[in-house]
Amino acid sequence: MHPPARPPLPARPIDRIARPIRRFLAVQSASGVVLAVCTVAAMAAANSSWAAAYHDFWETHLRVGIGRLTLDEPLHFWVNDALMVLFFFVVGLEIKRELVAGELSTAQKAALPVIAAAGGMVVPAGIYLALQWGQPGERGWGIPMATDIAFVVGVLALFGPRVPFGLKIFLLALAIVDDIGAILVIAVAYSSSPSALALGLAAVGFALIVGLNRLGVRAVPVYVVVGAGIWLAVLKSGVHPTVAGVLLGLLTPASVWVGRPVLRDAIADVLLRVTEDNEYEAEDADFRRLEFAARESLSPLERLETALHPWVGFVIMPIFALANAGVTLRVAGFAEPPALAVAAGLVVGKPVGIVGFSYLAVRLGLAALPAGVGWRLLVGAGCLGGIGFTMSLFVAGLAFPGRPDLLDDGKVGIILGSLTSAVLGSGLLLGLLKKT
Repeated sequence: MHPPARPPLPARPIDRIARPIRRFLAVQSASGVVLAVCTVAAMAAANSSWAAAYHDFWETHLRVGIGRLTLDEPLHFWVNDALMVLFFFVVGLEIKRELVAGELSTAQKAALPVIAAAGGMVVPAGIYLALQWGQPGERGWGIPMATDIAFVVGVLALFGPRVPFGLKIFLLALAIVDDIGAILVIAVAYSSSPSALALGLAAVGFALIVGLNRLGVRAVPVYVVVGAGIWLAVLKSGVHPTVAGVLLGLLTPASVWVGRPVLRDAIADVLLRVTEDNEYEAEDADFRRLEFAARESLSPLERLETALHPWVGFVIMPIFALANAGVTLRVAGFAEPPALAVAAGLVVGKPVGIVGFSYLAVRLGLAALPAGVGWRLLVGAGCLGGIGFTMSLFVAGLAFPGRPDLLDDGKVGIILGSLTSAVLGSGLLLGLLKKT
């Protein structure tokens, strides 16, 4: 009998950390292209002879449920308040990953992206409020606070390996902190007065999730059923249901249930049963044990993020763009005060806030620039931070309920500001990276 091949050694800790990040960036860069195509398609439909049919389609009602537990809502609701919960669930997973073993896992690592993100949220909101204070569009101050990492990574992908990996990681961590800020804004500023009973039921659901984790329950359908109940309770509470998605992501275990030595032993047991004729003499139980060990040697967080991230990037976000990016473009619309305020917040506020707060953090000794990243590159990255598409559109829908005129103005500002930021950031990086 030939001796079995020695099982490969487990990956180094740094490789296990870098692998999901590189996979994340690859999916984001490709999904950014799909997102851009769907955005153009939605805008083309909304500005064509099919505009009425486009808007009517998203107002088509869909009933889901049984008996009294039935929701009868337009497709637009199911996209923004149901499908997008999965988007925010993955955001919660990303936040958890970065807090456990990523760029937010230590104060030293987190200092620069956290401070830069804070500047990238406060300054744009301040510029918007300065331009809209006391005006009907004042409530939209949260719109220019967001950064769309899919579009940002998509733009960076155009420059290939010339972009320092440290710059990509900085922007990824900044966008995740940015998402945390946006979630807090949604929960505090854009949710209605909460129902104590519904919140209590949601709290019971979250406690049940924690209990199931502690008991070692690994059946995904069980968590799906409990998660659906939590979503419904949060929806009825008055708090926006996407907050439930984030919290469920944060509650997902980041540790493995089966260690790598157990997996190695399971592999070895099967390999030792290979005959000289390369036939297996292993029992079914051996293969079931190997399958279980292989599955549980990855944390639930990593398994779910790997499985859901492509669906979010290539299905949910494009559908969201199709449902929300269809704004009627008018020349006069670009001069509307809310549109200009959003655009100014993204184009001016984002780079000023990101670079300005980063400069203060470095000068005060609180943080250091990433390896291979100078101030000029950071300015280019700060401009790209003004691409606030997906989350900005989402916040705009919450900021202006029942005001389609203001919502359209906000969307025009988002498109104008994001496009301008992409052009400015790309132009700066193109000139700088040629010299590096």
